[in-house]
Amino acid sequence: MITRLPADALCLADRNFFSYVLWNTALATGAALLWRVPNNLILPKLRRFSDGSYLSTIYPSSKARAKNKNGVLVRLIEYRLEPGGTEVYRLLCSILDPRKAPGVELANLYPKRWTIETVLGEIKTRLRGARVVLRSKVPDLVRQDFYGLLLAHFGVRALMHEAALEQNVGPADLSFIHAVRTIARYLPLYVSFFPSQQKALTITLV
Repeated sequence: MITRLPADALCLADRNFFSYVLWNTALATGAALLWRVPNNLILPKLRRFSDGSYLSTIYPSSKARAKNKNGVLVRLIEYRLEPGGTEVYRLLCSILDPRKAPGVELANLYPKRWTIETVLGEIKTRLRGARVVLRSKVPDLVRQDFYGLLLAHFGVRALMHEAALEQNVGPADLSFIHAVRTIARYLPLYVSFFPSQQKALTITLV
């Protein structure tokens, strides 16, 4: 997926994904990067910008850092979620000019990354069901099952979007599980039969 990033994208990633090699692989696509990094990663603060972020450098190894070799410039944003909080969040950004992407905006943007976790939870647990096992056992049919789940998820979210527009509320304010249950109640009214219960048709040629 990393090698397929569009050049006009901003890629957000969790701290478990960071590595010097992966960062440079993603950077080669032309996309902008905003990745969280572990607190034990050594990042020299070379220069402080007006927005409170810092110019820093990442290296492929400790030896390369000691020799200042193969370093890649990055921008470091450090913040706490609330005053007096103990946990420090550290973000690396490939956009070095703070005027193009102020640190506060990036810090507020990063939590949006968790949207993908919400979507995966909706597909795996709420839509499919916690104890439902996909029936297919060969790769092509597994893909088919998976695409079916994605289409179903898109359908539910599309209806939620329409409902949100009609009621003038944000789609994120609506409950996904409530939408699934509502659709399940009304679905029999819009289909002629359930495939699993339909008997084979007998065709008579005249």
